[in-house]
Amino acid sequence: MSEAARVLIVDDDPAQSSALAQMVGLWGYETGTAANGREALDRISEAETHAVVSDLNMPVMDGRRLLEELHRHGNSPPVIILTAFGNTETAVETVRDLGAFWFLEKPVKTKELRVILERAVAQRRLVEHSERLERQLSGQGVLGRMIAQSPAMRSVLSLIQQAAPTKATVLLTGETGTGKEVAARTIHEVSPRRAKPFLAINCAALPETLIESELFGHEKGAFTGAVERRSGCFELASGGTLLLDEIGEMPVPTQGKLLRVLEDRRVRRLGSPREVEVDVRIVAATNRDLGAGIQAGTFREDLYFRLNVFEIHLPPLRERREDIPLIATALVGELNHRHDCRVTEISPDVMELLRMQAWPGNARELRNVLERAVILCGEGPIQMEHLPAGFAGASRRPVPAMGTVVLAPGMTVEEAERELIRITLEHARRNRTRAAAMLGISVKTLFNKLKQYGEDDGG
Repeated sequence: MSEAARVLIVDDDPAQSSALAQMVGLWGYETGTAANGREALDRISEAETHAVVSDLNMPVMDGRRLLEELHRHGNSPPVIILTAFGNTETAVETVRDLGAFWFLEKPVKTKELRVILERAVAQRRLVEHSERLERQLSGQGVLGRMIAQSPAMRSVLSLIQQAAPTKATVLLTGETGTGKEVAARTIHEVSPRRAKPFLAINCAALPETLIESELFGHEKGAFTGAVERRSGCFELASGGTLLLDEIGEMPVPTQGKLLRVLEDRRVRRLGSPREVEVDVRIVAATNRDLGAGIQAGTFREDLYFRLNVFEIHLPPLRERREDIPLIATALVGELNHRHDCRVTEISPDVMELLRMQAWPGNARELRNVLERAVILCGEGPIQMEHLPAGFAGASRRPVPAMGTVVLAPGMTVEEAERELIRITLEHARRNRTRAAAMLGISVKTLFNKLKQYGEDDGG
């Protein structure tokens, strides 16, 4: 190892911890000791620690509570728990429930400890390498699912990188379609909570009578239709991240209850007499001016200050046109996979046209235009004719087919339609979604036509 990894030994018996530290030091590690969990937290905060070897039973703060505290702070080093004979069941629960790296029974077998310690340190090194790579990619305009070349979006990626490791509530602002949910998912994916759930709830999509049940859950019989107990989003996302999308649309009465949960970190299901403690990272998003909402009395000022701990504004696409080629290329790859297409690129004239659009719907509108183009193109480069008719002067030439529909005198309309569908399906390589889009009909209509003509092959 070019730089010695640091291992912290935690045991209330000085002789035990000293002997263990001396042995671990002989294996090439830098060591430190602590007499209990409280001292261990102080040592970990003072110096980078790659692994912790801790006794389970200690005064002041035991091994289990130490794990709880490390988990609460996030991004903690792996912990190996040592347990006396007879406490194996407790140790297994500690590994399963609190995420200890492993446990070993006392007296510790030297060879076992060395192997487990090597694995724990290797895991920590891997996490550190991943974090360094994320920071480097962030500087190059790539972070999680987000890519950027413009200074405005590079600034956004930098803010996300700074906010993600913390527990701070994040408020995402920006126009509709600017990618606020993608930003929220990126915050989660580069945070210490990445292994836990990410849930999103759209506050504008739920009626006032249901939003509290969705957020906080309910007990059986709490209201008409509550036929069973149901956990809310706060409980389901415990340990992870909860996105409150369109927070500006939340009813004022619900805002007061949300504020209390954010302050106390406890929720009470509708109809329940008791509260449940939750550990959730909150990300809120809005396309509205919450300041104007406060003035109008539709948004609580105290909730605004509670949510606006770390604000990140997503700029509209028209203010970062240099990002459009990166976003468009990434979308084509994703849409190829989704629709089983083989589009190779976006032609230069189409890309320039995309760059010059105002995009009032932002990235969401760009995605919709490209999805249609990918379906119509099928394979090869996207050309002007694959764009919507009249799209800023895009050509309305028909998409070339792989065959020719031969119309003969006396051919019925049904026969001509059947031949047109056959040729289009051939061009779309039997992809019905793409064929239906090319024909200008729904997939259901195409299915019914094939069934009518006795050509439903189940594909």
